[in-house]
Amino acid sequence: MTFLYWTVTMLQSERTEFAGLGARRERTAHGAAYVETGHGEPLVLIHGVGMRLEAWAPQVAALSDRWRVIAVDMPGHGKSDRLDPGARLEDFVAWLRVFFDDLKLDRVSLAGHSMGALIAGGAAVTFGACIRRVALLNGVYLRDADAKAAVVARAEMIGKGAVDVDGPLKRWFGDSSETASVYELTRGWLQAVDPEGYATAYSAFANGDAIYAARWSEVGCPALFLTGSEDPNSTPEMARAMAAAALCGWARIIEGHRHMVNLTAPDAVNAILEDWLSKEGEKS
Repeated sequence: MTFLYWTVTMLQSERTEFAGLGARRERTAHGAAYVETGHGEPLVLIHGVGMRLEAWAPQVAALSDRWRVIAVDMPGHGKSDRLDPGARLEDFVAWLRVFFDDLKLDRVSLAGHSMGALIAGGAAVTFGACIRRVALLNGVYLRDADAKAAVVARAEMIGKGAVDVDGPLKRWFGDSSETASVYELTRGWLQAVDPEGYATAYSAFANGDAIYAARWSEVGCPALFLTGSEDPNSTPEMARAMAAAALCGWARIIEGHRHMVNLTAPDAVNAILEDWLSKEGEKS
């Protein structure tokens, strides 16, 4: 099926059926909402702040023929319960550990986008052999002082109830008209997000980029770091630096794309993820 189909379907964001795949949201005993489809080894997908699990629709469609794909709503997003206000990145990583335990997952390929990438990175560092492979899409790493000040300021404003939709969209998409359909789709998700859940996650995102940053040398599983060449916040330089720090890391840069690269360049991203899913520890 074409990405246009997924885009049109996902505009109906409150449907219980996920992208026509026949997979419906389930809930764990601890309040995490997820969809699961396909068979084979488990692949868990975690979206970014302000989004919901439907943001992975093109990847679920492409990968579920060979993998047991599990897309989860981050705490306070979609249909997942919130974490307590003030939760830090470590709390989101601990939440993911509970999610794995609830689903009895003990050997997982894990991919995260943006805030989900920070969670995935924390899991790669702390979950040991449970993480078979890790992929960080548009992940941040050791922001410079100006970038850090800007994102912390945004977190403080969001915490006061001043949720800006247009600012993130401008950073994520730029001025390209080619992404108009996914731009509107993403706008809808941002407008629908739970304000308290969004504020908690954004604060953790703003203050979390350095928490596990020095520990990539401990990660021996295949580690993919992917971003768009035009992403102003999750930059190619960050992806390359993380890849160099990891034992089995490599960077992939999608030319001409920005932050929502898995939606704006789904075929290229899916091909890279297929390659990542074939890796067993070699450096590429």
